Amino acid sequence: MSWRRSVRWLLVVLVVAASVAVAGTFVPRPLWPVAKADSGGEGRHRILVLSNPIHTDIAIALDSETRSRFSFLEDSGMPLGHPNARWIVFGWGGRAFYIETPTWADLKPMPLLKGLTVDRSVMHVDVAGEIVEPSETVVAFEIGDAQYEKLLSYIEASFTPKDGGIAAIPNTAYGPNDRFFEANGWFSAGLGCNTWTAAGLREAGLRTGWWNPLPGSLTTSLSLYN
Repeated sequence: MSWRRSVRWLLVVLVVAASVAVAGTFVPRPLWPVAKADSGGEGRHRILVLSNPIHTDIAIALDSETRSRFSFLEDSGMPLGHPNARWIVFGWGGRAFYIETPTWADLKPMPLLKGLTVDRSVMHVDVAGEIVEPSETVVAFEIGDAQYEKLLSYIEASFTPKDGGIAAIPNTAYGPNDRFFEANGWFSAGLGCNTWTAAGLREAGLRTGWWNPLPGSLTTSLSLYN
């Protein structure tokens, strides 16, 4: 194959990928808005979507309900009872890249390769204090009781229990306030952390794009359809 043909094929692939990404952002999911009667009542629970250039998280308020429901976090040494703790931040991602890359300075070839292909998944959970909002990296939503319960159940089901309980992966935290846990599902570049976030938000009654592999795609679709 000549280099000109190779370049043409590369351009075709790039155009197709860009078209799919655009469609994934601007075609809503679900396609039609949820009827108000099905929305679980007026908003009673505030949730946050946190984003950076490659990753999104879902933050839920830390209160007696969530402290009890996710008590295994405290059992794993997370400071849920700290007087300054306000939010629990949940994120799903590829095991190697997520655990071994706390900062860009820690980037290594093998975790990057797994992050671009297929890897086992983990849940990363952090306890946060006050989160400044509004912000370019923070979007808030108010959801009803039924949607909040669906979101909590979705997050809960993302953890992989072992021997009847859920325990942190030893020696994997970035700091004193966070832990990593084994998760359900396989991570890939096309079905990664941001598609996990998007699926959780749909459980919460929000509309996303049809396919949101990047934070910018997800946050754009959230602003368009909610």
